[in-house]
Amino acid sequence: MMGAGETLVIERHGEPIGFYVPITAKDRKAGRKALGRLGAAVDQLLASAHVDEDELVSEVSRRRR
Repeated sequence: MMGAGETLVIERHGEPIGFYVPITAKDRKAGRKALGRLGAAVDQLLASAHVDEDELVSEVSRRRR
């Protein structure tokens, strides 16, 4: 059973393909800003680690098993 506000991992054939992060109506603007910061942080991490998104997904998938 999921708790209210809990982040969900979306999978296809057992592989993560996305995340669902619920926000309340009053938090939409803050949620969009946070998501933008997260995207920028992930881009920076990928660039500094010299990996692409597919390699990151493969590594996360491998470690979850």
